Amino acid sequence: MASGFSLKDQLFNQEKTRYLAGLFAAADSGFDAAAFEAEVMAQLPDLELKERITLIAEVLARHLPANLEAAAPVLRRALPPPLDPSLSDDDFGDFIFAPLGEFVVLRGLEAAPDLSLQLLSEITQRFSMEWAIRPFLTHWTDQTLAVMQGWATSDSYHVRRLVSEGTRPRLPWGQSVPLTLAQPLPLLDQLHADPTRYVTRSVANHLNDISKKDPELVLDRLRSWQAADQQRPQELAWMTVHALRGLVKAGHSGAMEMLGYDPDMPFAATVTLRDDPVHIGGALQFDCQLDGAPDTPVLVDYRLHFQRPGGKVSAKVFKLKQSVLTGGSTRLSKRHPLKAGASTFTLVPGPHRLELLVNGRVRAELSFDLLPPQ
Repeated sequence: MASGFSLKDQLFNQEKTRYLAGLFAAADSGFDAAAFEAEVMAQLPDLELKERITLIAEVLARHLPANLEAAAPVLRRALPPPLDPSLSDDDFGDFIFAPLGEFVVLRGLEAAPDLSLQLLSEITQRFSMEWAIRPFLTHWTDQTLAVMQGWATSDSYHVRRLVSEGTRPRLPWGQSVPLTLAQPLPLLDQLHADPTRYVTRSVANHLNDISKKDPELVLDRLRSWQAADQQRPQELAWMTVHALRGLVKAGHSGAMEMLGYDPDMPFAATVTLRDDPVHIGGALQFDCQLDGAPDTPVLVDYRLHFQRPGGKVSAKVFKLKQSVLTGGSTRLSKRHPLKAGASTFTLVPGPHRLELLVNGRVRAELSFDLLPPQ
């Protein structure tokens, strides 16, 4: 599958490959950096991102000892210093180290799980090993979870984050793992009070994954963490919002209530189009009016029901406003662009519907025809 990467990207990838080759050449005088680079670059430009990671790992495996015990000292010497331990967020490291985790999987999954896990804990301090850890969770479930129990108290927040991120039920790009939703929860119990946002964001994302299958399990865990009072209230409040974002989009009443929004509070609401007709390439502009009890917290979203090819309909929820009905009312306006020719979501002319959601409930709606571009 052709990647479509530009010449600039190709040069960047060659520079990164050369950098990795130089690290291993410095770690082992017998490592042929030029041959490694040539083998990688002969195939790399035609591959997608995940395929590139696999390719580099496979070429590396051909240039290092076949036995992981023999290769491990070279790999360790090749690693640059760990990422800055004084930081606490957005320190993802250099993507070029992702293939090192795949190399460990290739050489150590069957033959050397203990050594492999040790190496992953070291490599993850240069770039997250959240994908590489998942084959070990599949093949050595109990052993890997036991090791992760120790990692949850590591001095390195990168290692601690790997515990949460690596066990996520719906990790992007990650292979599935044979864990129940509840199995990683004791690990999250340790991590939820972590002092670094890099870790707590992962914990919140993990809970959001769980919420797709078991909302009550997530709500119960958040309640238990509130009762434990181990995390700073401001950080736990942020985690709660982030963990419940999927349930909020779905209008889940328990999530709304946990965040302080009463889904059954009586409201009067109207929504009106500002411009009609509405064309692809233009924008959907609308106004809404909310009236209710003074000082009532409101979370206002809107849901668009789009026509899809073949007569199907799909709905998407968008954020509008988080507010308080100061004086008992508020008026909101929104301009939603309707981009023509978008590659990710093609708009189709036809009947569409707009719904106004207040605290998860539909409070007003209208239909409109989306017309072809002018």
